[in-house]
Amino acid sequence: MITGIIVALSEELSTLKTLPNGLWERGMRRGKFIFITDDIILMYSGAGAENARKAAELLVSKGATQLMSWGCAAALSPDLKMGDLILADSLLSSDGLETPVNAAWHQHARKVLSSDIAAYKGALIASDTLVSTAQAKQDLHTKTGAIALDMESGAIAQVAQHYALPFLAIRAIADPATMDLPLAVSKALNENGEVEITKILTSLVLNPKEIPHLIQLGQYFQLAKNTLSNVAKQLPQVIAFKSASA
Repeated sequence: MITGIIVALSEELSTLKTLPNGLWERGMRRGKFIFITDDIILMYSGAGAENARKAAELLVSKGATQLMSWGCAAALSPDLKMGDLILADSLLSSDGLETPVNAAWHQHARKVLSSDIAAYKGALIASDTLVSTAQAKQDLHTKTGAIALDMESGAIAQVAQHYALPFLAIRAIADPATMDLPLAVSKALNENGEVEITKILTSLVLNPKEIPHLIQLGQYFQLAKNTLSNVAKQLPQVIAFKSASA
């Protein structure tokens, strides 16, 4: 089995430093992939569904036999707090299409991680844009029942389903359901799905009252990254579900 891991943001890549060949991070660029081992391909896709879909298709063409979405997510359920781990059991598209994750892999991952960290299961919904207000998050939760949201997992799941490959989404909560994102964040992504620091700084100059909220979000994001870093230590066991179930 060759596992293709897709990460949207450079900040999320740093949570995988415990993977072998520790110098790989320095050479990662958006749209590029690297074989970390003979059994793991890692790709930095950039944010958004289209980038994620292209990344998944490329990794399949390079030999990936199972796909994983890795990174942060926004909480829709008020029961989730910053840093909570989400092991989604299904993916919902923006038009309501449901794609399941691989049940055997999901069960195996929960078993591997259960001794160290609580993993919440539920539906993870896709969005083509940042959902930036608490009201919009509440409305999505009420309408769909999804517990969290990201911009990439649904597209990756659909590629996996197309090729009949196992898929798993591992996400950590970076912003709670009750939080309105600072305007600077909604303006930070460029057309390639990368965060531009200059855009954030420009927005903060125009709206300095947002600075405390951005600092708070940064602290929440660090909690999510800490969770992902802890999960990464057990990632070799998580992706070895076939041998574990044999």
